[in-house]
Amino acid sequence: MLSDFFKLIRISNWIKNLFVFVPLIFSLHLFHAEYFIKVSITFLLFCFSSSAIYVINDIVDLEADRQHPIKKNRPLASGKFSINFAYLISSILILLTSLFSIIFDYGLFFILIIFLSLNISYSLYFKHKVLIDIFAIAAGFSIRVYAGAFIIDVPISSWLILSTIFISLFLAIMKRHSELKRFENDTDIKTRKVLGSYSIDFTKQMATVAASGLVTCYALYTVAERTVSAFGTDNLIYTTPFVVFGIFRFMYLEYINQKGENTTEILLTDLPTILNLLLYFITCILIIYKLT
Repeated sequence: MLSDFFKLIRISNWIKNLFVFVPLIFSLHLFHAEYFIKVSITFLLFCFSSSAIYVINDIVDLEADRQHPIKKNRPLASGKFSINFAYLISSILILLTSLFSIIFDYGLFFILIIFLSLNISYSLYFKHKVLIDIFAIAAGFSIRVYAGAFIIDVPISSWLILSTIFISLFLAIMKRHSELKRFENDTDIKTRKVLGSYSIDFTKQMATVAASGLVTCYALYTVAERTVSAFGTDNLIYTTPFVVFGIFRFMYLEYINQKGENTTEILLTDLPTILNLLLYFITCILIIYKLT
């Protein structure tokens, strides 16, 4: 039951909330205990709120999930938990998020309300609208980054925000591509209505644009005058190959092996991806904090 409960609130997907740490790392405050604690609390609050959203989304998608070859095994779709229990859990999580965020920081409370409102709107409406669905997902990641900057009161580069938008667009598009491939021979797609407005070729073209935007914006961020001035070096440009490899690896896993539907699973199980992320993180820390 505990394992099923963790699946219901999607603890594995909490990894997406690590985006709140981006401003902490790139603002030279990673090793400042006070700032690290603030961002860690923000991370936990986003975990509570995102779990509430996942439960609400499962309630909304209950019938569609039951027709999906994989999602039918989710705790709610498989009948392991009742809808009333799901409503109770989502309500408790939203209440805890609101209560603790008000106590911790009133401004963060409003950011989380916006985050919750956006994602609930996504579950109810936006995910059924072509293009709006993927931009709503990208907005959610941008809010996480903004919240991380807000809670420690540091400015964040526009190039970094744009990089966040493009990487989240890329992942959302690849998820749509994976779903389309799964139901390629199904002329009556019932698991996600918006898929009827996309095509495999269109998603590939969008993924290429998003990937190009990500690499361009990230590279420009690493050599921007403000970045070089803050870090005292332009060596951050040498972390760009890690970003490019990560994109190529994800494309390979989706286009060749059709594994792009579950981003979290890739991040937690694909060894080349894990090693690439670790090397990227270590290299960034060594360059930014001049530990070499």
